[in-house]
Amino acid sequence: MASKDETTTHHHPTDAEKPNGQPSPEDRCSVEEVALVVPETDDPSLPVMTFRAWFLGLTSCTLLIFLNTFFIYRTQPLTISAILMQIAVLPIGKFMAATLPTKKYEVLGWSFSLNPGPFNMKEHVIITVFANCGVSIGGGDAYSIGAITVMKAYYKQSLNFLCGLLIVLTTQLLGYGWAGMLRKYLVDPVEMWWPSNLAQVSLFRALHEKDPKTKGLTRMQFFLVFLAASFAYYTFPGYLFPILTFFSWVCWAWPHSITAQQIGSGYHGLGVGAFTLDWAGISAYHGSPLVTPWFSILNVGVGFIMFIYIIVPLCYWKFNTFDAQKFPIFSSQLFTSSGHTYDTDKILTPQYDLNVAAYNSYGKLYLSPLFALSIGSGFARFTATLTHVALFHGSDIWKQSRSAMKNAKLDIHSKLMKSYKQVPQCWFLVLLMVSIALSLLMSFVWKEDVQLPWWGMLFAFALAWIVTLPIGVIQATTNQQPGYDIIAQFIIGYVLPGKPIANLLFKIYGRISTIHALSFLSDLKLGHYMKIPPRCMYTAQLVGTLVSGTVNLAVAWWMLGSIENLCDVEALHPDSPWTCPKFRVTFDSSVIWGLIGPERLFGHGGLYRNLVWLFLVGAFLPVPVWILSKIFPDKKWIPLINIPVISYGFAGMPPATPANIASWLITGTIFNYFVFKYRKEWWKKYNYVLSAALDAGTAFMGVLLFFALQNEGRNLKWWGTELDHCPLATCPTAPGIMVEGCPIYK
Repeated sequence: MASKDETTTHHHPTDAEKPNGQPSPEDRCSVEEVALVVPETDDPSLPVMTFRAWFLGLTSCTLLIFLNTFFIYRTQPLTISAILMQIAVLPIGKFMAATLPTKKYEVLGWSFSLNPGPFNMKEHVIITVFANCGVSIGGGDAYSIGAITVMKAYYKQSLNFLCGLLIVLTTQLLGYGWAGMLRKYLVDPVEMWWPSNLAQVSLFRALHEKDPKTKGLTRMQFFLVFLAASFAYYTFPGYLFPILTFFSWVCWAWPHSITAQQIGSGYHGLGVGAFTLDWAGISAYHGSPLVTPWFSILNVGVGFIMFIYIIVPLCYWKFNTFDAQKFPIFSSQLFTSSGHTYDTDKILTPQYDLNVAAYNSYGKLYLSPLFALSIGSGFARFTATLTHVALFHGSDIWKQSRSAMKNAKLDIHSKLMKSYKQVPQCWFLVLLMVSIALSLLMSFVWKEDVQLPWWGMLFAFALAWIVTLPIGVIQATTNQQPGYDIIAQFIIGYVLPGKPIANLLFKIYGRISTIHALSFLSDLKLGHYMKIPPRCMYTAQLVGTLVSGTVNLAVAWWMLGSIENLCDVEALHPDSPWTCPKFRVTFDSSVIWGLIGPERLFGHGGLYRNLVWLFLVGAFLPVPVWILSKIFPDKKWIPLINIPVISYGFAGMPPATPANIASWLITGTIFNYFVFKYRKEWWKKYNYVLSAALDAGTAFMGVLLFFALQNEGRNLKWWGTELDHCPLATCPTAPGIMVEGCPIYK
């Protein structure tokens, strides 16, 4: 389907724009990884928004959001990336190009053809942008659905479907509005290179370009070999031999020692000695380590070692910080002072507020030590991000704000993109205003359901606007996204204590809209690299967002109504796959920050009050690094010390486990340090293709296993299907604490 904006204004292409043109050395991108992978030519005559692109794009978007919403509720949640559809649509697109009629049609001055020519790379990119809206880490993700699930499954709230739809769509459109307003800071600059996009760029080239004849496999052959290998292999960790996900040999060596199993368990301990032979376990929480730059991996590794191997053991075994030994060393559960699971139903009113008298009678809430310290790290990460971006990127951002970068040096990609009509800023501004207006309307119409007043909504919007830019700078340069979920909930927990639903909604609008914005910005950079007309990107992202958001909620609503006891661990069968670990953490957060509130936990007299000092620690730590970078400007490694990314070494735990992060670090080091340094030509040709093949093969087999076997209840039960054989890892070590299934520690 063609339009006037789908290609460009007519002009004579420069040498760089021609398929065989070569940029001058000074035009090349200064980021080496980008220069090695991203094509430096363009053909503006290629059709983009074709009938094929619309049909395959919307189909991909709908299918992926259905599958990802479905799998997010499982005990081992599976995220199916857009790479799956990126591969699947290629033969379909070529088949459509070979069979559809080429006749042109005209409707109200618009001309289009079902078949404008060969299936091209730009159509393929637009289809992938649609597909990204259906991925759980993209524009159609499950964060808003997590809040709705908590409201319905945990708090047993009777939420109106239209209210739920507004929650899902307005957060996504709000994020798209933020993205449009921040394009010139986070997409246009060369330094904002968004490393995760290089895997998709590499795969597009492997699928569409012919490699020059060299020794070894072509990129397409390499991709197909490893796609088949990862597809076949995932039958073992995914079904036949799940213990491969975490091989915790320490527990086998000391089967009767609580301490040994706390140290060695891959699921419920520190994961010392545990390793994984499962790509899904490696890439589950930080994404593919093959697409993360080495300096970022090194920063994460430093933080991880400090936190898991030094701070947590000292706090647990040496100092018994926060009465740590009464609880498992690692758990997302909430506890009473006697080490038992905290029953939140006992402290709730029928209006989902805190029953203060019942709370005072039942007792204080406690956290596992690693969970508590992870929250503290979030305090430091938030302020460190603001300080780091202000010191290291503040002057550039200020110059761009004053439009002083108009004559700045442009690389080849920016020069090529000047051929296309840009998206007016007002298009994004309209989306922003509409989403804000609908959100405020919801806070009046469904006031009792959402608990968040109109001024709370405005407060959330202001917070999102303040933090999206600094967090975007970190993600665009390091492939790590420092979260501030805790901060959003901390703030509103003080302002509106005892209201867990309001806390959830504030988090969605104040934090999750930022996640959507960063996802959209990443896609805009992908379009920049692949020379997609900006107006085509706008259309694909907007339509994909509306479709994915609607399907997202519809699937979740259906599952919540049709699967009995969904997410209720106590009521489900022990082997049930529907325990919702990701949403359990969302629920726990709403209890900590919303129901009980930060004042009772972190205020004066609260057990965890000293963690608040980490706000100041985080704000200070980037300062000496910045000073050293100014004193020793020749030491190029000093600015690479990134405090927010170091703190990311202990982010996301739980639900991520130390073994997940350790495996991610080791794999990333092998490929992005050793292979990049000593086998650069191999890395250039195959690294991102390998990442895509492993993702796709694992996802294909994961879907097949579920629908062919697991959905029919055909599960195996033998030694190799039992987690990691560390049953004592969840036991306390404080003397006299009695927990079912655990020996009493003496």
